[in-house]
Amino acid sequence: MKKILLIEDDAVLRENTAEILELSGYNVLTAANGKIGIQKARTELPNLIVCDIMMPELDGYGVLESLSINEDTKQIPFIYLSAKTERRDVRKGMNLGADDYITKPFSEEELTSAIESRLAKVAILKDIREIETPIQNVTEENPIRTLNDLKNFFDDNGDKIVLSEGEHVYEEGHNSNSIYLINKGLIKCHKLDEQGKELTTALHKEDDLFGYTSFTDNTPYEETATAIKDSELVGVSKNTLKDVLTSNHQVALELIQLLSEDLSGTKDQLLQMAYSSVNKKTATTILKFAEKLNRNPNDPIKISRNDLASVAGIATETLIRTLSFFKKEGMIEIEGRNIKILDFEKLKNIS
Repeated sequence: MKKILLIEDDAVLRENTAEILELSGYNVLTAANGKIGIQKARTELPNLIVCDIMMPELDGYGVLESLSINEDTKQIPFIYLSAKTERRDVRKGMNLGADDYITKPFSEEELTSAIESRLAKVAILKDIREIETPIQNVTEENPIRTLNDLKNFFDDNGDKIVLSEGEHVYEEGHNSNSIYLINKGLIKCHKLDEQGKELTTALHKEDDLFGYTSFTDNTPYEETATAIKDSELVGVSKNTLKDVLTSNHQVALELIQLLSEDLSGTKDQLLQMAYSSVNKKTATTILKFAEKLNRNPNDPIKISRNDLASVAGIATETLIRTLSFFKKEGMIEIEGRNIKILDFEKLKNIS
């Protein structure tokens, strides 16, 4: 049974949250303030910590800073739970190294989903290391041998960035100083044509690397990258990454393979835009967004009509007419910005 440490000064909220977590199958430890929380974290070594920010004795920022300098506790996943919702507060928490940030009031699903996600990530990374380490003979002098090792390097050394929906990671024409890894969320890369029409060139989901226009030159970005939903990234400077690739040829080869696959995918998208019917373009785009956005493919996707049209390479008005046709044929269900796929096979087989 996974052990969760809940640090919260509000007694009623502490008891209610603890009960939610216990009913979800966790062994829950509680602390009424930051100082007690630090003591319990060091003695109990929980699998994950959920911590309020505004508390007496020691606030949540101080708790995370203290635990981050202790070898036994610095790797414990840490989730902030707070009523502080201003962007600077969120950014401060994430910059200190928090894994997630949940604002009050919150739903039971929001809390348990965040915890499950962080625990699953820890378990997956642990399994990967256990499998790969004996095969690759990774040493302290040369530890980065695979893309998974590289992504761990991003997590450990990158600058954390928190974006709200609609915010830019970078804009076309800006100097390309960093490469990015998505820890949470969805990013679209897009640019404008000569008529001012937006074309989406790529969609990047959790665990994707993006932003690599050049690894050697300070070439400006040739597109804009925007968060489609609230996202968390880590960025590593190109100079740092260049040093890593120079001394680790195997991961450089894997990165070249990733670039080749991205190029192949872009070619497929261009061919689809050039030769497919409007119905085929729209169906393929809906399925692509469902794949990128949903852990459960049966859940609705929440995406703007403009983004769907941009990826499909058709006018928004044309997209809306096509969606109405799909709805009439029973392939999708539409409610506001939500689109729920009712018949996957029929969408896949549209010509």
